[in-house]
This record gives sequence, structure tokens and C-alpha cells, in this order.
Amino acid sequence: MTSQLVQSVDWLTIAPPVLTAAVALAVLVADLFVPPERKRILGWTATGGLVAALALLVPLRAGDRSTFCLTPDTRVTACSYTADHFTLVVQLLVLGGALLTALLSLDETRERLPAGEYWFLLLSSAAGAALLPASRDLATLVVALEVASLPAFALVGLKRGDRMSGEAALKFFLSSVTATAVTLLGASFVYATTGTLHLTEIAQRLDDVPGQLQTLAEAGVALTLVGFAFKTAAVPFHFWVPDTYVGAPLPVAAYLSVVGKAVGFTGLILVTVVAFPSYADVWGPALAVLAALTMTAGNVAALRQLSTRAWSAVRLLAWSSVAQAGYLLVPIAAAAYSSDDQIGATVAYALMYAVVNLGAFAVVALVARVRPRNRIEDYRGLYATHPAAALALAFFLLNLAGLPPGIIGLFAKVTVFSAAVDAGLGWLAVVMALNVVIALSYYLRWTALLFRTPEEAPEEAREGSAAPHHRPSHRPSHRPPVPVILAIALTAAAGAVLSGYPQFALRFATTALF
Repeated sequence: MTSQLVQSVDWLTIAPPVLTAAVALAVLVADLFVPPERKRILGWTATGGLVAALALLVPLRAGDRSTFCLTPDTRVTACSYTADHFTLVVQLLVLGGALLTALLSLDETRERLPAGEYWFLLLSSAAGAALLPASRDLATLVVALEVASLPAFALVGLKRGDRMSGEAALKFFLSSVTATAVTLLGASFVYATTGTLHLTEIAQRLDDVPGQLQTLAEAGVALTLVGFAFKTAAVPFHFWVPDTYVGAPLPVAAYLSVVGKAVGFTGLILVTVVAFPSYADVWGPALAVLAALTMTAGNVAALRQLSTRAWSAVRLLAWSSVAQAGYLLVPIAAAAYSSDDQIGATVAYALMYAVVNLGAFAVVALVARVRPRNRIEDYRGLYATHPAAALALAFFLLNLAGLPPGIIGLFAKVTVFSAAVDAGLGWLAVVMALNVVIALSYYLRWTALLFRTPEEAPEEAREGSAAPHHRPSHRPSHRPPVPVILAIALTAAAGAVLSGYPQFALRFATTALF
């Protein structure tokens, strides 16, 4: 009995999320003593902490460590924290995404946002996001989900005095709390029918659920998926996305679109493939239908965005992220009909999406410094004034569309399409193909706008200025911030490398299987 109460603790295994949380606390305390003119040091400290957390993944690259186990022998017992290849790949994605978000945020915290609170909340959320893929019991999984989510609510509403920011945070908070309550209810049903919280033991005991508890078990499986479906922005849990992205600071919107989504998909993979494989007939069809509805709703809404509407660029990226969530759901649904190998397609697509979507948000953040209303029309002729930024944004949009030279985007879509076909989900593959065609319209429309002739400034047009002296609409008022340029360069370089060697993404993701 004593051996079951003593859990082993491997500090190196849990080092990445623990270090991130420790730096968050250090930044919060340091904020009390750092004078206002030196608050920028807090941002660089947070950025350095994320780099160090990423470096701590290297000693764990073998993917064979576990901790918080019921007995010292991790090979024969259930553990609450496992640093396998799946964990390491997702931690690389979320910590890398948080690092790029930090680069986008350095200038924002100097000018518009309270530095101490912002960096504490961002690092706290990143710590929860890094904990979640390693969680192997329902209690740790739900706690990690909430640690990742609760700071995000505050980040969305951190623009003090901004009505849209407060409204966005409230919508995000209320809908998320409701989804979490439903998830906890489902987890309690699962615990009532199995008597355990560890995912691997749940999988074993669900095979032998007594007949009188069968309905309770099925309800628990379905309800447990709700919270994670909300985090992925799957239909019908997607309604918070556009208003939240518009109301949030742009770096926070970028963070939610990538890291928040990664948290949701990681949780879905763990509860479906690891904990509920015997109930694939319950969650498989449900996720397939959700995938079809999500990609269709996202693409149709993105197609309807007016280029002259305020914040239409952010709204288009928001609806695009909903559509991309539909594609990401396809391999998880396919795993119910074939094998767990299909999960590799979701991880590969998530890696591609993280790189190019963060890059797109980085360019949007750059343009927003000159055009704060961020309309799609504001990007007309961007190539004439910011050729590097325009080329980078075009590359990111073509990747999201799945067109060359965005080879990694095309490769990822083909991989997801193949997963649906191999699983016998031909109807879902057809729906995906139709949605890819729909998405081409708005991605190419935005891309083409980048290379059109810039409009004249209204005052110069009235004065009849000569053509050589026309002032383009994107003339910057000052030099772009170096951290934002670095974020664009890093994402563009990563996208180019992956496009040159797309097999790497799939091989890298395939090693992430349990």
C-alpha cells in the first residue's frame, strides 16, 4: 500500500513547463522593482526563459522518460506525466509559438500593454500548454487545460479602456467556462464507470464496463470531448473566435490561433486515441461530422469578409483558423476507423500551420502599426513599400491555401486527405477537397492585392501631384521594430526549409506517436 502512495519525481523530465512557470513568477515579482523606463528588460527575460525551456527539450529527445508514477518501475505502472516523442513535439510547437508571440509582444508591452502582467500571463499560459501533452491522467489533463486557458482570458482583455477588448474577453471566458464544466461532468462519469483517472487504465477498464453503466460511460466519453472541441474552435463551439481575435492584442490573437489550438488538439488526441479507443464508434463519427462542419463554416465565413471592413484582415485569419481546425480534425477522426498512425498527419499539419499562421500574424502586426484598422484593403500595394514583408505574407497565404511555392502547405493537405481516404472516409475527403477550392478564392484574392498598384494618398490626389511623387499608402512613420522583423524572418525561414524538405515534417511528426 505504501508503494502506491509514493510517486517518483524526475525533475529533468518536468523541467520545460516548470522553468516556464518559474520565469513567469520571477517576472511578476521583478515588475514590482523595475522602474517604468526599464520595463523592456522584463520582456527580454521572458523571451530568454522560453529559449531556455526549449533548450531543455534536448536532453529529453529519447522520449523514454516518465514521472509521477504509482510505483518506481515506470515500465509497468501508470504515470501522470510522460515525456514521450508526442509530448516533446507538441512542447516544441507550443513553446516555439510562445517564443514567437513574445517577439511580437516586445514592442506592444513597451507602448500599449502593462508589461509585468502581460509577461506573467503569457508565460503562465505557455506553462500550462507545455504541461498538457505530457498529462496522462484526466485530472492533470483538465488542470493543464485550465492553466493554459485562464491566463488567456486576461490576455485578451488586457487593453485597458478598450470596449472591444473587454467584450472579447467576456465572450471567451463565459463560453470556455461552460465548456470546461461540461468536460468535468464527462470526466466524472468516466471516473464513476472505471474507478481510475489514468488514461491507459481507463482504456483497459472501458472494455469491461457493466451493462448497466454502458450509457453512463458513453455519455462521459462524449461530454469529455466538449472542452477540447471548444479549444480547437470546432463548430458549434467556434462562435467566440472572430470577436476574440479582433478584440485581443494582435500578439495574443496569434498565440490563441496556434498555441490555443495546439492545446485543444493535443487534448483531443489523448482522450480519444489513448483513453477511449474502445469507444471509437462514439467519437469517430462525431469528429468526422465536426470536421466537415468546421472546415465548411470557416471557409464560407472567410469568403464573405469585406476587404473594406475594419479589422477584416484579422477576421479573415480568424475564420481561416476555424477552417484549418476542420482539416486538423480529419486525421483524428480517421484514427477511429483505421490506426493510430493517422495521428501523425494531424501533428504534421499542426507544425505547418503553426509556422505559417504565426508568420501571417507577424506581418499583420507590422502593417497594423501604420494602418491600425487593419482592413484587407490596407494591404493593397504592400510590395511597393515593404517588398520583403509582402513576399513573406504571400508565401504564408499560399502555404495556407496549399499552393506552390508553399510546398509544405500542399504536402500537409495531401497528407490529411490521404488519411481520410485510407480510413474509408471518402465523403469527408470530398468535403475537404471542395473546401480547399473555396479557400483558394480568399487566399489568392488577398495575395493578389499585395502586388497591385498602391492607391494615392487622398490629399495628394486632390492637389494633382505628379505620379512620381505619389506617396504610397503604406509609407511607415518610423522604422519597423526589430523583434517583429525577426519573427517574420524566423517563420519565413522555417517555412522555406519545410517546403524544401516536406518529408521532414511528416517523419518528425510520425516519431511523435505513442
